[in-house]
Amino acid sequence: MTLFADNLMRRAWLMVGLLWFVAFLNYLDRMILITMRSSIKEAIPMTDAQFGLLTTVFLVAYGLLSPLGGFIADKFNRSRIIVFSLFAWSATTWLTAHATSYGELLFYRGLMGISEACYFPAAGALLMDYHRNNTRSLANGIHLSGVMVGSGLGGLGGWIADRHEWTFVFQLFGMIGIIYSGVLLFLLKDRPKETAAPGEPAPAIPVLKLGEAMVSIFSRRAYILALIFWGLLGVASWSFSGWLPAYLQEQFHMSQGRAGLTALGYIYSASLIGMVAGGYFADRWTKVNPRGRIYVGVIGVLVAIPGVLLVGNSGVLPLVLLGMVIYGFTRPFPDASMVPLLCQIIDRRYLATGMGVLNMFAVLVGGASIYVGGVVRDAHINITTMFNFGALGLLICAILLWAIKPRPLPTSEI
Repeated sequence: MTLFADNLMRRAWLMVGLLWFVAFLNYLDRMILITMRSSIKEAIPMTDAQFGLLTTVFLVAYGLLSPLGGFIADKFNRSRIIVFSLFAWSATTWLTAHATSYGELLFYRGLMGISEACYFPAAGALLMDYHRNNTRSLANGIHLSGVMVGSGLGGLGGWIADRHEWTFVFQLFGMIGIIYSGVLLFLLKDRPKETAAPGEPAPAIPVLKLGEAMVSIFSRRAYILALIFWGLLGVASWSFSGWLPAYLQEQFHMSQGRAGLTALGYIYSASLIGMVAGGYFADRWTKVNPRGRIYVGVIGVLVAIPGVLLVGNSGVLPLVLLGMVIYGFTRPFPDASMVPLLCQIIDRRYLATGMGVLNMFAVLVGGASIYVGGVVRDAHINITTMFNFGALGLLICAILLWAIKPRPLPTSEI
């Protein structure tokens, strides 16, 4: 291995570590609002519907602008877009602490959705630029494990708010993000461009257009299947995890707090390990078969189904906990490989744009699922029925994923 290649590999894993903490902050900043509901409503009077609208505005802004955020990451310097995005949403988090009315709070949540829309498309594409085919899923899985930790520790917001003012929480994490964006300004870099051989012209820099990017990615049947798969996977997953705390309360007479901690603790702990393991296995299998990531993702989804059915139909707490661990460990397998799989589906020039469209679709479908879930809950549908529906959805997801035909990668990316 040449000195250049050796240095590039070290930098590739440095990028994973740097972005892991950004992903952690991303989801921590999202979750702290929810965990401080009582403190915020006490300081700024609002109805439950208005509080729910704070999340809705964030999701709508985040989802609708994700394709544009991805296109910007394809067109310009990815690392600088990530730094700007982190600084913008951290500054918005800090400004949220200074909101004195519901209107200001609503404005800042929408602004946060706009500022976060650039991050995941740019970060995923940057990791794919640095990592070749044999480490892409592992790198992406480690990066996304930051999401798991950030989501799991979102309760820190409520814990700190119980001991300080709610504004202190937003000021604290906002300042941490602002300071870290300064660190990234010096450490986070795009992958060095390949230099042309002596006597050869330098490669032309393509002029990207959003319309051309959309036509290109939607001309691929495999991408359309991946889009449907990704949206349905979110619906099926929510049909299980979204109802799990309520199920534990009703079936085992747990308190609200214990049910929430049990559900989040078991699933997020198992998912943290599963995300990394799924990425590792997918990379190893892809070395010998271009469909390796498909196989690992399908196995993960199929094994998650018995976990869901065990939770909903056993009625015995130890078996329910076992089912939660099975689901939590295997369900993230396709997540770790989604971005690397896109490298085998669409034109690499539009990778971040393709990711942005996936984000938009998943967010919009997820938002609709939350509303439908409320309607179903009002209709007093049995939670076990919802679990069984989620299991059926996972089965359809496995079929859709299996139908995707990835193309072999060029030699330069292997």
